[in-house]
Amino acid sequence: MNIIVLVKSVIDVELNIRVKDGEVVKDGLNYILSKWDENALEAALQLKEAGDGEVTAVTVGPDRAGEALRKALAMGADKGVHVNDPAAAGSDAFGIAKILAKVIQRNAFDLVIAGRQSQDTDLGATGPVLAELLGVPLAVNVIEIDPKPAGGKLNIKRKGDVGVELIEIALPALLTANDSLNEPRLASLRGIMAARKKPMDILTLSDLGIDPETVGAAGSGIEIVEFQPPPQRAAGQKFEGEPEEIARQVVELLANEAKIFA
Repeated sequence: MNIIVLVKSVIDVELNIRVKDGEVVKDGLNYILSKWDENALEAALQLKEAGDGEVTAVTVGPDRAGEALRKALAMGADKGVHVNDPAAAGSDAFGIAKILAKVIQRNAFDLVIAGRQSQDTDLGATGPVLAELLGVPLAVNVIEIDPKPAGGKLNIKRKGDVGVELIEIALPALLTANDSLNEPRLASLRGIMAARKKPMDILTLSDLGIDPETVGAAGSGIEIVEFQPPPQRAAGQKFEGEPEEIARQVVELLANEAKIFA
C-alpha cells in the first residue's frame, strides 16, 4: 500500500504567543509538527507494519517546514517531499490543496491521511478540498482503521454528529485523523539517525507546473487583517472564613453582581 501523509509545521501553541500591533511576535517562537498530523502519521505507519507498503510524508512551507518533515522521517516515514517556494506563502486551504494534489498525482497512491485540522488555523478544510481535487472518497474525523484492507476497500470508524459511524471506503481514498485515533510513537535515536539518509525531494511551484498567481497570497480567497490577543481575565476573588460565611458571600455575589438569580 502506497500511503501519503500530509504534515505541517506549526507554532507550538503550548508556548506563550504574544501579539503586538496586530502581528504575532516572531521572536522566540518554536515550530513543531502539528499534533493531528502525528496521529495521521502513526496511522500510516501502523498500516504499513500490518502489511507491505511505503509511507511518504509531504509538506508545503518554508525552510523550517523541513524540520517537521525530518521528524516524520525519524518516526518511520520512508521518504519525504518538501514543496519549498516563497510564492506559496500565504496560501489558503484551497491553494495548499492544489499544491498537494499536484505532488500526489505524480505517482500512484492508495491512501492519503491528514490530520483533522492543523494547530494554527484549526480550519480543517485542506483535507476535504484535496479529496475533491483528487477525485477520491473522503472520511473525516476517523477514530479507528482496520489494518487489513480487503477487496480494495478499507473499514474505518469515524465520529459523526450523532455517534460513531462504521464506513467501508473504496481505495484510493483520503482520511483525516481524530486525535483519539492512536498514540503517536516517539522518534527513537536510531530513527533520528536513519532519517538523515532517507530520500527527501525539494520541489518548487515551477516543478509542479503551478502558476504562482493561483496560489499563495496572490491566489488566496482569505486575508488575515490582524491578530488580536484574547481578552485578559479579571482577577479572581478569594473568600476566607468559616464555610457558612463563605457560602453566604458567594450567594450574595452571584445574586447581586452576577445576577444569575434574576
